Amino acid sequence: MTAPLTPPHQPSSNDPWQKPPSGSHPSPGHEPVYGKDLSAELRQAAVITAVLTAAGVVLGLLWLWLAPRVPLISDDTAVFLKDSEGEEAIGADGTFVLLALGFGIVSALAVFLYRRLGGILLVSGLALGGLLGSLLAWGIGVWFGPSSDVVARAKEVGKGVVFDAPLKLNAVGVVLAWPIVAMLVHLGLTALFAPRDPEPEPEWEGSAVPDGGASLPGAGQS
Repeated sequence: MTAPLTPPHQPSSNDPWQKPPSGSHPSPGHEPVYGKDLSAELRQAAVITAVLTAAGVVLGLLWLWLAPRVPLISDDTAVFLKDSEGEEAIGADGTFVLLALGFGIVSALAVFLYRRLGGILLVSGLALGGLLGSLLAWGIGVWFGPSSDVVARAKEVGKGVVFDAPLKLNAVGVVLAWPIVAMLVHLGLTALFAPRDPEPEPEWEGSAVPDGGASLPGAGQS
């Protein structure tokens, strides 16, 4: 009978089920990553929010330039729509929505290329920046558009002279078009093209059966 290769009181060094010794630390490949680069992601989200908010100036100027005007006319007693069946009023809303959709797609693509890994903070910055940019664009269009004092404007131009109505949004909810489409497009890009997380490596290597085991009694005897 041969002697056991591994004493019963000492575990085999090749035992895959062996617990690591107390006080040992995980290998560098298995270190936890909780909270890693959180501050950097916060800074990136803040930059995205600021840039998209500033882009609202461009959206507002484009809306002011492209939105159809609503013609008004006065007879010295009241102000009327020159064309009561015109669709210019809803055209202003439609123009804003189309521009906001374009800005949402472009901003989502830019944020994805800026950081392909994504992250909840970046998506939040994308949504917040789109919303603030839309509100800023709305304010710019109203501020720099035709005067909101229709009565004073009618008196200024005189009886029977056509003038433009104030630029406004009839459906305030259209300011959500930019952030919503930006989040949806960014989600789609992340799902399709973002790098995948690597598969976790096993905590141990080797076969499930220890290499060094005790020989059965009577082994080696004829």
